[in-house]
Amino acid sequence: MSTQMDDEAKQTLRSAALFYHEHPKPGKLEIRATKPLANGRDLSRAYSPGVAEACLEIKADPANAARYTSRGNLVAVVSNGTAVLGLGNIGALASKPVMEGKAVLFKKFANIDCFDIELDQPDPEKLAEIVCALEPTFGAINLEDIKAPDCFIVERICRERMGIPVFHDDQHGTAIVVGAAATNALHITKRKFEDIKVVSTGGGAAGIACLNMLLKLGVRRENIWLCDIHGLVYEGRAEDMNPEKAAFAQATDLRTLGEVIDGADLFLGLSGPGVLTPDMVARMAPEPIVFALANPTPEIMPDAVQAVSPGAIVAPGRSDYPNQVNNVLCFPFIFRGALDVGATQINDEMEVACVEGIARLARATTSAETAAAYQGETLTFGRDYLIPKPFDPRLMGVVASSVARAAMETGVAMRPLDDLDAYKSSLDHSVFRSAMLMRPVFQSARAASRRLVFAEGEDERVLRAAQAVLEETTEVPILIGRPEVIERRLERYGLPIKPGRDFEVVNPENDPRYRDYWETYHGLMARRGVTPDTARAILRTNTTAIGAIMVHRGEADSLICGAFGQYLWHLNYVRQVLARDGLRPVGALSLMIMDEGPLFIADTQVNHEPTPQQVAETVIGAARHARRFGVVPKVALCSHSQFGTLDTESGRRMRGAMEILDQMGVDFEYEGEMHVDAALLPEVRARLMPESRLDGAANILVFGSTDAASAVRNILKTRSDALEVGPILMGMGNRAHIVTPSITARGLLNVAAIAGTPVSHYS
Repeated sequence: MSTQMDDEAKQTLRSAALFYHEHPKPGKLEIRATKPLANGRDLSRAYSPGVAEACLEIKADPANAARYTSRGNLVAVVSNGTAVLGLGNIGALASKPVMEGKAVLFKKFANIDCFDIELDQPDPEKLAEIVCALEPTFGAINLEDIKAPDCFIVERICRERMGIPVFHDDQHGTAIVVGAAATNALHITKRKFEDIKVVSTGGGAAGIACLNMLLKLGVRRENIWLCDIHGLVYEGRAEDMNPEKAAFAQATDLRTLGEVIDGADLFLGLSGPGVLTPDMVARMAPEPIVFALANPTPEIMPDAVQAVSPGAIVAPGRSDYPNQVNNVLCFPFIFRGALDVGATQINDEMEVACVEGIARLARATTSAETAAAYQGETLTFGRDYLIPKPFDPRLMGVVASSVARAAMETGVAMRPLDDLDAYKSSLDHSVFRSAMLMRPVFQSARAASRRLVFAEGEDERVLRAAQAVLEETTEVPILIGRPEVIERRLERYGLPIKPGRDFEVVNPENDPRYRDYWETYHGLMARRGVTPDTARAILRTNTTAIGAIMVHRGEADSLICGAFGQYLWHLNYVRQVLARDGLRPVGALSLMIMDEGPLFIADTQVNHEPTPQQVAETVIGAARHARRFGVVPKVALCSHSQFGTLDTESGRRMRGAMEILDQMGVDFEYEGEMHVDAALLPEVRARLMPESRLDGAANILVFGSTDAASAVRNILKTRSDALEVGPILMGMGNRAHIVTPSITARGLLNVAAIAGTPVSHYS
């Protein structure tokens, strides 16, 4: 029965994989233009005669190719299909799906454009000739799946003759990730590279490259014992030898893996299944490090290692166990850094910088985005988390900037950067889409140490946001929740922050201020039907009310709530406690970050069918907030009616709001009432209202009902991949913000930065 189920699972996976490659169109890549080509003027610039100007500039100075063409961000993935994954020599054509996949990874993880090039050429020297001839087209070359020892020959020739980086990922990518994992394994077991004994199986390209990387990191050559299918590589051996293997030959009478494994600190396997036995593991040094990277069946299964050596650290090559050694941790980012400084090669220093960057990131706190991508997995640095996960969005900033720095320091950067910190920030901005727009907000937040109380303090998203608040701002988080639950969850998620040391905890079940809190609430609500008993019950169980009272009493500067529950439920308590002294909720504003630029949507939550006065207040608040993000406000008042075409309720409300705004003489552009397409497409609006007072596309859409605003917001989030910042509660003097249950930890951090901005900056 088990065999039948396994066969069915494999068939299901096979069908799914084939469907993925075939639909909705064959393959995994396509080419898209980066410039408009809509008319004759565009054509004359893109091609003849305008293209000649770019050609002449490059002829005058070849470095201009990076300025006027895509070459500076273009990589070739080149293979002859002689050693494809675990499939062996399947030929160039059959290797194409793998090479397309590699190109997709370049684009996904590092935004590098890539062509896959499969060459039907088994001769390594002829293959190298072809690759060298490609230099005018590409900024770098990634050699892939070329069998050993041919890959050594191809890479050596290409590196000698080409003035761009040439990187054989099977060798060096694997070596870099192994180096990072080994660095952290030694860190955990308190060993040093220069002191360890290494035993390796596998004399192929990846195995040799890993050993060379260990040498760069400090391992002594005399402490490395290399075995292959024929046994130990020893001085004088003639069978199946090449110069790369011979460099690790030992002067010894020992001949087998079993004879050399005793006392080994690190086993490095890049060979085949079952090579390392439990008995051999038992004879290794205490707390052995076992990297069994053969795929899909490793040299020894991780649970077999743990059975004989519970203190062992194990890293496999497969994804269903911790510590998978995966090249995607390396190659997109080492190429990103190399391309961005115009490196002529990828040298040892750049590779070591990559190792150090990956290892350092694993020792840092796990990002919320990574935790969301790998729910249920252990993501705390330790024996089961030696290296980061591929979807950790911080990899590009950390690794690429480390590589760029090393290239500049070693003199191989043809376009050195003036400011590495700014470069790293730009990389982070490309990954965290909100980063660029949020920059001025974070800068303001860092200038004022405001106290932020989070109502849902036990939630994982809030805990991760609190960690990020402490790392990225000067704000002081206060969490409402049971201390024992918060401490237990911090430990589970691997977050180093501690209650009492890094942040305050307000325990709703037992807080010495409880009497003061319920009496304050009762004093505010006594003539609105709230009895002392009701006040006691609310201030014992309702964390939003507790947070609002804290802000009211001056014990916190701003409340963030809404990670659970319905928006209007939270708004009720914000109104009860904080809507005083001229403050009242005006509207909820959502910033939607899209490829085309930012778009603000209001009012998504507060006034279901606003009056003209409420619409006008929402417009003014939205414009003021847009400026906080560095956006020049252009407001469209949206309705089903278009410039008076319909006498509908929403149309009348919008026309009334326009009259109020006209009388106020506000200092920003606004127009209405109109459809959304007229708001966003100036050419459509020009046909309907040639004298429109709005110039260009609107960047703030204000609607006549929360139904319409919320629908647009959710459509953009789910169908246009828009990233939401907010909602921002306008009109409350930045004393409270109510998020929605779909908020992420990154979203909470953004709202915290908004809440941390001095009150004078916001409506």
